[in-house]
This record gives sequence, structure tokens and C-alpha cells, in this order.
Amino acid sequence: MNHYPAWKYILIVLVIGVGCLYALPNLYGEDPALQISASRSALVDAVLEDTISKALDAENVTPLKIQRTDKQLLARFANTDDQLKAKDVVTDAIGPGYIVALNLAPSTPQWLLNLGALPMYLGLDLRGGVHFLMEVDMHVVARQTEERFISDLKTALRGENIRYRGITRADGSGIEVELRDKDTLTKAEAFISQEFPDLSILLNESGNLQLTVKPEVLKEIRKFALQQNITTLRKRVNELGVAEPTIQQQGLERIVVQLPGVQDTATAKDILGATATLEFRMVDQSNEVQDALDGKLIVGAKLYYDRDGQPHLLDKEVMLTGDHIINAASGLEQTGGSPAVFITLDGKGARKFSNATRDNVGKPMAVVFIENKTLTKEIDGQMVKTRQTLEEIINIATIRDQLSKRFQITGLDSTEEARKLALLLRAGALAAPVEIIEERTVGPSLGQDNINKGLESVLIGFVLVLIFMAVYYKVFGLVANIALTLNLIMVVALLSMLQATLTLPGIAGIVLTVGMAVDANVLIFERILEEIRSGNSPQNSIHMGYDKALSTIMDANITTLIAALVLFGFGTG
Repeated sequence: MNHYPAWKYILIVLVIGVGCLYALPNLYGEDPALQISASRSALVDAVLEDTISKALDAENVTPLKIQRTDKQLLARFANTDDQLKAKDVVTDAIGPGYIVALNLAPSTPQWLLNLGALPMYLGLDLRGGVHFLMEVDMHVVARQTEERFISDLKTALRGENIRYRGITRADGSGIEVELRDKDTLTKAEAFISQEFPDLSILLNESGNLQLTVKPEVLKEIRKFALQQNITTLRKRVNELGVAEPTIQQQGLERIVVQLPGVQDTATAKDILGATATLEFRMVDQSNEVQDALDGKLIVGAKLYYDRDGQPHLLDKEVMLTGDHIINAASGLEQTGGSPAVFITLDGKGARKFSNATRDNVGKPMAVVFIENKTLTKEIDGQMVKTRQTLEEIINIATIRDQLSKRFQITGLDSTEEARKLALLLRAGALAAPVEIIEERTVGPSLGQDNINKGLESVLIGFVLVLIFMAVYYKVFGLVANIALTLNLIMVVALLSMLQATLTLPGIAGIVLTVGMAVDANVLIFERILEEIRSGNSPQNSIHMGYDKALSTIMDANITTLIAALVLFGFGTG
């Protein structure tokens, strides 16, 4: 008999046990569910849960279960008909402060969840979901770039006491700087060429300076805008709670977004279109708020409202925008312990903010929160898309000292709101508008059909291999069949533990793995038979069979591993 150390047997039993345990969640299905999360300062609490329960009871819609966490509430239903009816009921009952999304929630038992055992994520082709192809408006990127340069030029020329008649965007593209005389023009040209190396300078027919952003600079700005939009979209999708979304660049101007499990296209669009930023403005103290309320035109000022509905008059000139924010973290301020967001600016933003606050120490400054959403509503049987902009003052404070690279925002309602605001600010606003140019929805029924056919293909291939091995190799074949079954369980368990995403090509890979896994057994058994024919004893033949076949098996598997690594490198966005 061939004897092996006891620790090897213990290790095999342990690995098989863990594998079976973590493969088990894949036997449970998914429930149609509603996922309710707060869009901003609203709370997900017991009051919300009670409101939803009463609204569903009133319409005779009975959920299987309602689960609540600090961040979201999940209502499970027996079928998609109840799920769709419940969405309309819940949306009407809780109002616009919440995001209500259709989703599919795993029905894994709680004891498995407590052990960290989760089913594999299913890709868009298996689970169903939505696919968007979005195009970034690069013309807007160029226009925004020129507008930023115009603002910076005005500030810089004033700082150097270089008087100009006007700085405007030229017809078509570019920036035109109109100066008072030839001496000023010469001085301005020298200053701009030194301080703004990203701009090309020409003298146009009108005798003014014609500035254009250099092509290589504009190319980098467009590339950065695309990457910033991808980051923003990824943050917004994370807010929706979609498992394993795909958000990646396609070409130079397009972004692919795939959201497995999301059945509600309209809600997904709303999430993707919602972005937020901040503006810092000085409070207008030279005019009366009541005059603005009475409809009187006030030059250089604009009316805003705070969260309590109180009107305030702010300067139209923006001191700083959220574009210069490079980091934002939530926390508690040291003096009063109230929720706050700690902001870090980039170098240009720090200089601009430092100059602006230096001249306004002792005066009130307002922080304006701006959120843009695209809402889709059904009006007279037609789905109508409307763009909604929320502008509200979240804080007015007196500038006590010159501010610079790091500062904090207070006046927030809760720590949760501070956390969400910090998240939105880290993502920033979309660097340029995006348009959905292609939209596809894969229904859960089609996904289930793909799963069923995929499982059939695995089962048919698996059974055929088992039959062949049992018939051809007899007892050895039965041993190989047991090993093959455990191999399949280990693959499923490992994919589940890694939370990998299973797609139709993935199922094809599993079918291929079943066929390749038996190759090792064929090599071993044929080597054993050769040793027996050579006159060796059965025990020695078995030992030699496994030992001599190892190099061939390793060679085949290392080749497969190299191919897998190459495919992973090319296939990962």
C-alpha cells in the first residue's frame, strides 16, 4: 500500500469541506427586490420602513421581507409583478428625497452570509440589466477650457496692472484680448507668453491678441475630462449599490456602462446623470433681499435660498468652484463637534481662494451646493426627460482669516450628509456633458434562459466525461469521476470566494475546464498501465504513474495559466 502523511488527508478533507460550504450559496436563487436609498440628507430609518410597510399594505402588496441598514432599505417580493407594482406605490409614498431602484437580491440564508459565503456575481448576459454607451461632448470641454483661461487671464492681467478693454471668446474658437494701446499690447504679450505657456499667441487683423489652446494641451485636457467622467460615473454607480458594474473607456470620446441586475433603466439614467459640486460666493451686503423678492433687477447679484427656505442675496461672481477640489473627507469640527467636510484644493484653486478671501476678511461668505439630475417622467403616456438643477445654500459663515489649500465646511444636518457630500465632491461634477447614444436592456427572463442553457451544457459535458471514464477505466474511472466532481465544486467555490463575475464565456470556460481536468487523470492512468505492463507491482505502478505524469500535467497547466494571464490583461478595462 502507498502511505501518505496524515496532514495530507486532513488538508484534503478541510479543503473539500470549505469548498462545499462556499459553493453552497449558488444553489439559492434571487428575489425581485426594491432598493431604497437616500439621495441626500434624508434618513433611512424605522420611520421610513414603517411608511413603506403601510403603503404596501394599503395596496395589498405583501413583501417577503424588508431589511434595513444604515444606508439603504431592501424590500423582497415573490415575483416581478409585485415588485413593479410596489415600485410605483413606494415612489409615491416616500417622495423625491429617495432613490427607488429595481434590483435582484440573493436569497442566501443568513447563517451563510454570516460566514462570508456569497454567490458568484452574474454578468449582464446572465442576470439581466442595462447597458449604456455614452459619448462625452468634447466641444464643451474645449469651450470650458477657454472660459477658465479667460477668468485666469482677467485676474492675472489685473494683478500686473495691465489694462485691457475686453477678454472674450472669439467666433468659432480661441480667445481674443483687446488692449488699450500698442505699449500695453507688447507688455501683455510678453506676460501671457511667460505665465500661460499652454496658450499660442497671434496678432489678428483687428490688432488684438488671438490666443488658442495648444493642440497637445487640449488633447490632454480632453483625455483628463474623459477619465474624470469615468470616475464620476463610477462613484454614482457605487451609490446605487450595483454589484460588479462595468465602467470603462471605449475609444477617445465614449464610455461603456453596464449595470447587472438593474431592471429599471429610468432610475439608472437618473443616477448616472446626477452630479454635484460647490460654489463659494460672497454675500451681497449692499442690496436688500426684499428688493430681489419683489422682482427688482439687481445688477451683480442673484437670489438663493438656504435649507430652511430663507432667501439670501449672493454675488454673481464665483470665488471658487468644485473643479479645484482634489480631496474631501467628512468628520467633526474640533470646536463644536458638528458635522463638517474637510476640503483640499489644488495649487491653482488654493492661490485663487487665498487671494479672494484675503480681500474679504470679516465679510460673510456662502457655500452653495449644486446638484444636477436628469429625471424621466411619464406624462400623457410619453416618457419625458427633464433636467433638474438644485441650488441651495448649505452654509454662510464670516471669513475669520485668509483661507488657502485646506479648509472646512460646516452647517450640515448630519454626519451621514457630510459623508455623502464628501463622496460627491471627491467624484466632482461631470467634466463635460455625456449623451447616451446606445441603450440596451437585458431582461431577467432572457438572463435566466442563458443560465439554464449554460447549466445544461455543463451538465451534458460533465455526464459524458463521467460515463466515458467509468466505462473505459473501471475503478480508476470512478476515482477520476469523484476527483472531477470535487474539481467542479472547487472552481465554483473559488469564484464565489473571489466574488468573480460569471458570464456566458465563463460558463464555456467551465465546460472546457471539465474536459481539461480529466486530461490529467488520463495521463496518470495511462502511465500506471504502462508501469503494470512493464511488470511493476500495482502499488509501485500507481506511485510511478503519478510521479512521472506530473511534469506533463504541470506543463499543460502552466501554459493554460499564461494564456489566462494574457487574456486577463487584455480583457480588463
